[in-house]
Parts: sequence; structure tokens; C-alpha cells
Amino acid sequence: MTQTVTPELRQWIIEQSSAGCLPEAVLASMVQAGWQADVAEAALEQTLRDHLQQLGAGRAASPAPVTPVRNQVGVKVPDLVLTGSPRRVDAGDRMVDVVVSMSQPRVVVLGGLLSDEECDGLIAAARPRLARSLTVQTATGGEEMNPDRTSNGMFFSRGESELIQRIEARIAHLVHWPVENGEGIQVLNYQVGAEYKPHYDYFDPAEPGTPTILKRGGQRVGTVVMYLNEPARGGGTTFPDVGLEVAPVRGSAVFFSYNRPQPGTMSLHGGAPVLEGEKWVATKWLRERVFE
Repeated sequence: MTQTVTPELRQWIIEQSSAGCLPEAVLASMVQAGWQADVAEAALEQTLRDHLQQLGAGRAASPAPVTPVRNQVGVKVPDLVLTGSPRRVDAGDRMVDVVVSMSQPRVVVLGGLLSDEECDGLIAAARPRLARSLTVQTATGGEEMNPDRTSNGMFFSRGESELIQRIEARIAHLVHWPVENGEGIQVLNYQVGAEYKPHYDYFDPAEPGTPTILKRGGQRVGTVVMYLNEPARGGGTTFPDVGLEVAPVRGSAVFFSYNRPQPGTMSLHGGAPVLEGEKWVATKWLRERVFE
């Protein structure tokens, strides 16, 4: 049965939020009243976002901030263990710096994940295999050329060389996720003006081609973007929902995870246009299950 979000429901959500009720409590009340969990969560997040936008940044009075509702099922996702706020963490074969750590969205900026030699090795191995980057076509389960993504790229097969094996093992150790649950590393090259407009890495459950895509390992639940060089200007990784831009520093990386395929994870991100020089990055996507 399809449930319709009415103006009356939206007004009730706004009233509860203005009264100081936490989003989790509002969601629980909606589910208890008979609303489907996914419908209730989407209505809650969208209503509060729209309301805050209408109020405007200059209003003195505003309801409680929009806090994304955590996955009620408690889906396990890759993550770093940062108990005690360590400055450095063990990645198996090397120590890696923790530069920035956010909980909502889950974003961790890492320094020194790759050595200079590893960065050069990835670029050298990828360069002769570059082609115009494609995106997954969730309408069919295939791939397509997307005007929002203006880079050149290629995929390494998982474990295809000693260098790839070493980096994959390091990532798996760092985020506590099996190597076999990862897609092959993709290397991308962005020239001046090239970008990847804000997007989500998970596969939209509403698209007809998604079930076909999910047969190979389930949903994406985490991403690691590794910077192989430093463009003179531009080329950062942006997170528009929280106003964060991660600078592309050679050897560093940004990790982020998303425990459900919904905008409420605040995992919207993009590659800002390169303004001067060029950008090389390596991306590793992590799946729920073994990726074949």
C-alpha cells in the first residue's frame, strides 16, 4: 500500500521539531502510528530540510537542527577505530595520520595513506589504460557516459599486481572490511576544467537496473578517495551537505561511509573543477558482500 505524505503530517513534524523533539523520537512515533519506516524517514528528513531553508540563515528563531536519522536496522559498514581520538592509526604496514574526523556524515581525512612511490606507481600503471570515465547506469544496470563526470579513468582488477595488493590490504586493515568486499581500484585523471558534480556512490533502490547491479556484492557502503598528486588550484572533494571541501594533498585520502542508500546519510559529494594543473586520484569502493 502506498502511503502519501500529507501537508498535515509535514506540519506535525515541524511542530514536534520546534518543540525540541529529537528526530529519532519523531520517527519512532510515526512508525508506531502505522507509517512505513522508509516513508516516515524520508518525510521527516525532507520536511525538516525544507523548513530550515524557508526560515533562512538570518532568522533568530529556528527549530532543532536537522539530524539525520540513523539506520534503524544497524547495518554494519566499514569504519576506522578512533576510540580515544588518536592522532595516528595502524594501517597494517604503516601508520596513517588522522587529519579530520566527522560522525555525521561519517568522513575521515587521512594523511600519508600512500607513499610518493606508490602514488607514482599507480599513475604510471594507469596512464596507458586511460579512457573517458563512465558512470553506472542504474536504469539498466550497465554503464554510460555522463556529462557530470568529465575525467579519464581506468580500473585495476582486484589484486592484479603487488602494488595493488598492498594498497588493498592496507585499506582493508584500516577500515576493518574484507579485501574481497572491495571493487577494483579506479584511477582518474582530471585536466583543467574537469570535474565530477555532486552525486551519491550508492545505487538508487528506486531505479530498475539496481537489482542487477546488486547481484555483484550488494550495495556500496563506503568509499576511499586517494590523492596521487596536487593540482595547483582546485580539484578538492566537496561534501555540499556540510560545507566541507577536502584539499587534494599527495598521499592523503578521504574515507566516507553510508549505512543506507538514502540522502539522509549526507554522503553527497563531488570533485570540484581543476582550476590549474591536473589531478590524479585513486578510488576504492566497498560493498556489503563479496564483490565478484
